[in-house]
Amino acid sequence: MGVILLLMTIGGTFGAAVLFALAVWTRRAWLKNFVLGGVAVWYGFYLIAFTLSSVFSEEKTLALNEPKEFCGFYFDCHLHTAVAGVWRAKTLGDRTAAGEFYIVKVRVFSNAKREPLHLVAAEARIIDEQKREFARDAEAEKFLGEQPAFEKTVGPAESFTREIVFDVPADARNPRLDLRDGYGIDRAIEAVLVGDEDSLGHKRQFFALDGQPETVGMR
Repeated sequence: MGVILLLMTIGGTFGAAVLFALAVWTRRAWLKNFVLGGVAVWYGFYLIAFTLSSVFSEEKTLALNEPKEFCGFYFDCHLHTAVAGVWRAKTLGDRTAAGEFYIVKVRVFSNAKREPLHLVAAEARIIDEQKREFARDAEAEKFLGEQPAFEKTVGPAESFTREIVFDVPADARNPRLDLRDGYGIDRAIEAVLVGDEDSLGHKRQFFALDGQPETVGMR
């Protein structure tokens, strides 16, 4: 729905610009006022819909193997990610964590029927209860061996996994993984897309990392 509303807004704005230019050219005041009024009403409606969708959105924490869709501003929502496992360790190779290493196995998969798909510019971070953010530890990840890129293409019904590492302080409570995708123009468009997770003020979906004793252990 958000994509449709945005396309209607873009198309309507272009049409309104043409009509407004025609009104100025032909000196038709009534047409000029009609166009301005219509644009004001539509943009007011869009702003209300956008605000309500963000204000009433709800934060969600996804459990182990629970998928998250990636749609962006496209109609295609067949690409998914999920956390397939979590391990914790104090050391990796010759590196010692300041807190504790979280090794997170992420599964990327597609349920498309025909087209191959891929993430564009995936970003991962861990956020704790105090809203502190922790970036990936690229040096520690080198000790995991060769890993596929997040942007690897997956065909219909295909999947792959890769492990990523974070050095999480010992006092971090309820750490969760935030995984997002897109860059530049993607982020700009999604920021004003009604109902999109990456739109301004919208609550996000996180992946749970604690509370999974069957997958958490020392590595």
